[in-house]
Amino acid sequence: MVDLDKAQEIIAEYTSLPGGVLECLHGLQGVFGYVPKETIDLIADGFNISRAEVYGVISYYHDFRTSPAGRKIVRICQAEACQAMGSRELTERVEEILGIQTGKTSENGDVTLEAVYCFGNCAISPNLEIDGKLHARVTGEKAAELLKGENA
Repeated sequence: MVDLDKAQEIIAEYTSLPGGVLECLHGLQGVFGYVPKETIDLIADGFNISRAEVYGVISYYHDFRTSPAGRKIVRICQAEACQAMGSRELTERVEEILGIQTGKTSENGDVTLEAVYCFGNCAISPNLEIDGKLHARVTGEKAAELLKGENA
């Protein structure tokens, strides 16, 4: 159950700031771990914008999620440099290892696999991140070792 009073407090902190919607979304995600769908109407009302605009911001920025993530978060870069160096093949291998598709969380809630569009580490791509720790020049074999070591 989402604490809507807490959400309302967070939203109120940012309604008077220019560009406050992004800060508000970061604030909600920081407290709840995601932007609860139950808060969309509150955000829209607080900023005097439509629900579609709120969803538009959330869906544009890949760091925002509207459902809880797994205990472990695995992210793979899908930007141009990483694609040129094999991130698509790496993603297929990681999906196979984890048994989930990109954008999904395992049924037991252990791991979430997400796409990212640049870690700023293009020179040593492809890149994979496990719980905030970035790994460079990752192959399918290296990913298997990393994920085994991380108990993902």
